[in-house]
Amino acid sequence: MTRWPLPRPMQAALDQARAAAAAGEVPIGAVLVKDGEVIALAHNAPRGTCDPTAHAEVLAIRAAAATLGQERLEGCDLWVTLEPCAMCAGAIVHARIARVYYAASDPKGGAVEHGARVFEQPTCLHRPEVYAGMGEGEAAELLQAFFRARR
Repeated sequence: MTRWPLPRPMQAALDQARAAAAAGEVPIGAVLVKDGEVIALAHNAPRGTCDPTAHAEVLAIRAAAATLGQERLEGCDLWVTLEPCAMCAGAIVHARIARVYYAASDPKGGAVEHGARVFEQPTCLHRPEVYAGMGEGEAAELLQAFFRARR
């Protein structure tokens, strides 16, 4: 079986996840892309910033909005290493992100294909296209190694 290389945005998200782990944060990374160009990179930082909302997706959304000078990120793609939680899924909706690509599923905290399934709710204002599984093994291994080291 031929293994294809991961798309560059997912590789960058995994690099961000590694940076998070090196900083003692849960290893999750996010990248926002518009018209094929990376406009924001971020990793989890709630511990370092003492901010429970400092998830990789939220930080990337904030940075992309500042870069574009607008709150709507229409036409943007979000690449993230773990299925977004309910808070991040809500931010994705409000930012009007076009597509979400995530590596590993999160049966406990995810809110896209698990839990609240935010994008499937009838009250959801915007539904991005969702693609899961690219880089799943590597993202899952980063998370497992991080938590294994702390037990």
